[in-house]
Amino acid sequence: MGLVVAGFDYVTVDLILQRFVEWPLWMQAGAPAVGLALAALSLRYLANGTTPATSELYVQAFHERHTRLSLRELPGKMIAGITTIGFGGSLGLEGPSIYAGSTIGEQLQNWLRKYFTRDEANMLLTAGAAAAIAAIFRTPATAVIFAVEVPYRDDIGPHALLPALFASASSYLTFVAVLGTEPVLTLGRGIVPSLGLKELGGAALIGLLAGLGGRGFAWLIRRAKSISAALGVGWRVALGGVVLGSLIVASVAVYDAPLTAGPGYGAVDWVALQDEAVAVVALLFVLRMIASFTTLAAGGVGGVFIPLTVQGALLGRLVAGLVGQPESGLFPVLGVAAFLGAGYRTPIAAVMFVAETTTGVGQILTEVSVGERYVVPALIAAAVSQLVAGESSVSTFQRRRRLGHLERRFTLPITSALTTDVLTVPPDATVTEFVWAHVMGRRERTVPVVDGGRYLGMCSLEEISGVDRSSWDNETVDLHMRTDLPAGRPSWTLRDAVAAMDESDVETLAVTDADGYFIGVVLASEIVKLDEILDETGG
Repeated sequence: MGLVVAGFDYVTVDLILQRFVEWPLWMQAGAPAVGLALAALSLRYLANGTTPATSELYVQAFHERHTRLSLRELPGKMIAGITTIGFGGSLGLEGPSIYAGSTIGEQLQNWLRKYFTRDEANMLLTAGAAAAIAAIFRTPATAVIFAVEVPYRDDIGPHALLPALFASASSYLTFVAVLGTEPVLTLGRGIVPSLGLKELGGAALIGLLAGLGGRGFAWLIRRAKSISAALGVGWRVALGGVVLGSLIVASVAVYDAPLTAGPGYGAVDWVALQDEAVAVVALLFVLRMIASFTTLAAGGVGGVFIPLTVQGALLGRLVAGLVGQPESGLFPVLGVAAFLGAGYRTPIAAVMFVAETTTGVGQILTEVSVGERYVVPALIAAAVSQLVAGESSVSTFQRRRRLGHLERRFTLPITSALTTDVLTVPPDATVTEFVWAHVMGRRERTVPVVDGGRYLGMCSLEEISGVDRSSWDNETVDLHMRTDLPAGRPSWTLRDAVAAMDESDVETLAVTDADGYFIGVVLASEIVKLDEILDETGG
């Protein structure tokens, strides 16, 4: 995996993006449109017309077993990522990298499926994602935590920690053997003050602002994806190219560099080295956010991990200026932890990312005195940002928490176990007709009583067992049916159905519409059968 990511990184950054910053302004301004057009062509002709989604598909595949990541689409997606980011699109390299790692991991798992249990279904998928993150960021510990943390907002993924550790370590070693250990981001440069009330208060303030910013960024991401799906390719590329080109021109005019282009490594360096006014930093914060939104809306291929990191560094620099410490190296780091954690709902991974990028791999344990100055306030900032961010996330398929096997089944709609081909009994049918047509003829112990399509109640063998045999021809079903039993609705889940059946101590539940018209029944035996079928098919 390390070799794949190293090749992707080398082509995108070393061969294209580093030359991009040396191009004349007119070429820089026109490059995003070219990159978006090439990305669209690559997705259409090399990736079977698939969507621009990358890392989001990892989260979707983690939760939905019917979602399959195709190896045939992988080259097209990677090329689309190269052209999008290399030609100035404001997204991160981690998106295509995670897609590559998780796709390869899933394919390996499919080939070796007989060696894995149902609970281990996502083991190599997660390991592949961790391997990709470890390589692209040079942060193996962050990679493991992020891969198991990102599928859930308030939980972590199970059964994949050890494979993710091995995959992350091996991928990192392979990558650095090819491209070296130089860090992706230069966080933590500047004065690092001793921790005091001012610094801890600043961490809480950054957490508050990052939580609000993360909510806004998540909303923009969702809007961008909606726009991308609604607009035609031509309009997306044309409008996106114009906006991104204009942002590059504005950035060069203000900052003498195209800081809105690419993943944003240059913007982080600028934050660390410049001592600009708060208004100038705020402007870059807005420009970068617009650039990331536009790239996604235009159908660009890339991730939002690094854009979130850049926004966090800029936010931290803003707060540093507001509290009179513009030269501080602490506040930008806290901004990264808080904004990244709030946007992706991965606070532990965000804090570990700060630890690895500020002390370097292999130095985390030896530089405790420096690291703790970042980690402790970073924990505060990340915790506050989580509270403020609420349920928002940049990931559409992220779930709140992990569900057990039965819990997942109970979230299925009631229609998944609904039987509509039901022979009902009219209320004026005699007990004899009920017994011969249903009990003896169809082996049914409980039958819905329906008149003119409207559900009236349930008649069961238990209810008529006390009726004298000589009265069967004279007594009708409506005299012995139960009308106190609940009826389900199509909007119910299996959990609702099971709860209603358990409360009434029955094994058959009628389902009606809002007007009381009969739709079908749910049988306890069918729910059990559905569970067995899903187990057999891996559903």
